[in-house]
Amino acid sequence: MKKDEIKALDPRNIDNSVKLGNDFYHYAVGNWLKNNPIPEEYSSWGSFNILAEENLHRLRGIMEKAEKGKGGHIAEIVGDFYFTGMNEEKIEADGIKPLKPEFEKINKIKDRTDLVKAIAHLHRTAAGPLFGIYIGADPANSDINIAQLGQGGLNLPDRDYYLKTDKETRKIKEAYIKHVQNIFRLIGETKPAAERSAAAVLKIETELAKISRSKVELRDPRKNYNPMSLKKLTGLSGKFNWALYFRDLGLKSPGKLNVGQPAFFKGISRLLDKFSLFEWQAYLRFCLVNGNAGYLSSDFVEENFNFYGKTLNGAQKLMPRWKRAVSTVSGNLDQAVGKLYVKEYFPPEAKRRAVLMVENIRAAFGERIRRLDWMGEKTKKQAQKKLAAMAFKIGYPDKWKDYSKLALKRDSYILNAIRAGQFEFQRDLKKVGKPVDRTEWWMSPQTVNASYDPSKNDMTFPAGILQPPFFSPA
Repeated sequence: MKKDEIKALDPRNIDNSVKLGNDFYHYAVGNWLKNNPIPEEYSSWGSFNILAEENLHRLRGIMEKAEKGKGGHIAEIVGDFYFTGMNEEKIEADGIKPLKPEFEKINKIKDRTDLVKAIAHLHRTAAGPLFGIYIGADPANSDINIAQLGQGGLNLPDRDYYLKTDKETRKIKEAYIKHVQNIFRLIGETKPAAERSAAAVLKIETELAKISRSKVELRDPRKNYNPMSLKKLTGLSGKFNWALYFRDLGLKSPGKLNVGQPAFFKGISRLLDKFSLFEWQAYLRFCLVNGNAGYLSSDFVEENFNFYGKTLNGAQKLMPRWKRAVSTVSGNLDQAVGKLYVKEYFPPEAKRRAVLMVENIRAAFGERIRRLDWMGEKTKKQAQKKLAAMAFKIGYPDKWKDYSKLALKRDSYILNAIRAGQFEFQRDLKKVGKPVDRTEWWMSPQTVNASYDPSKNDMTFPAGILQPPFFSPA
């Protein structure tokens, strides 16, 4: 069967040995499940994964071509990044050395002022300790970008891993403590020193978990919108020098801020004096290394996979280096890779066909709204207005991201990751107080997914998912 002949609904997937009325799911896809066991590299498997896997092979070909150094600046930065990701000999020889300057900065922390400056430095370069910051549309005025602060600082997926006491949670927590100790051993600490450092990390993260909102509480958008000025934030969380933080971040006048979880930031102020400098330094070192382990030598990569891949997510086998490198470059240089991807795999005709399809769906949906018997005329009018205003981002952006000021080298994989991260962070900071660009894409063109953004009332269908079996221009 040719690729364009792949059927979205394929009768060969049906298991006729199962009665439809007894178990519709296994009747509908039973044969597919039998013929598609979950690969060891994955924790789940489905049509999205299959297309994403195919895309990895496509992207590999694009990056290997770019690695040869032809095709202008976009191909050059993609090729340089991929080259360092595949230069296993250099990565193994470097070990932890590329992060030594960052360790030195952490080791020089002498007081609370230095601690705040170190956190700002890590936020704009290589890690996300203590809390999160991002730039996005003001929830109360979606035309303007503002800086937004949110709870964070945990290296487990959720606060409940630190607070629950059931058997499964205790088992994961014990594995996590061992993982933290192993990371410190790999950095070069003795076993007793690694145990002390790991204990410090767990103490700080447990306290952060205690002041964090639950997943259920985070679902309420109104409770997560708390606009305030820098002065009000300083009054709320006074022991953390917010003026210094924003200055070192590169945002001297942050203007209106959205502080997602005020109680969390009030708690941060209390925690600053609760832990010693040694404990804070251990925590920052761990956040730095743990968050970047995938770019380091194989001992760090394997330790990271053993905990996050196996223990937490159930994967049995580490993906080969090329897949990890392709994913990293694609994630860090989203539109640079995307521009090369659509040139090969999503021509203008495919975009025109997808746009036509989406507009037909919009028209059909509008007709359904008009025929609804349970919706009043006033509500229908507003629904039609919203439907007409809905924007669709199909395939790839009309205006591509400018990478002309991003310089990458063939010296270090992790340093290229940091450079790319800094570039994106600085790019975002420049948006503060500026109008929201409604044409901007948050997903890469090569992504196998789609999204709806309620703040912009737009839908994004990247070229990556506009491929068989989900879509075919033919």
